[in-house]
Amino acid sequence: MLLHMRYFASLRETLGMEAETIELPAHIEDLKGLREFLAARGPVWADAFAADKALRAAINQELVKASAPLQDQAEVAFF
Repeated sequence: MLLHMRYFASLRETLGMEAETIELPAHIEDLKGLREFLAARGPVWADAFAADKALRAAINQELVKASAPLQDQAEVAFF
């Protein structure tokens, strides 16, 4: 699954990027799984996407909950 990621506010500053396109493993199906996948990228990512961090997310410009399913080619924004 290919996702177009966007990072806003402090996440953009922490990660040093505002956007990227990523290919996800097939077993990741929802926003919670995506967040765990991103957190596993390394220490900076682990801190930015830690489970206790209050992050908001949108899929295709609609605010969603952690259980929201992902779709191929979706735009996912975290802020």
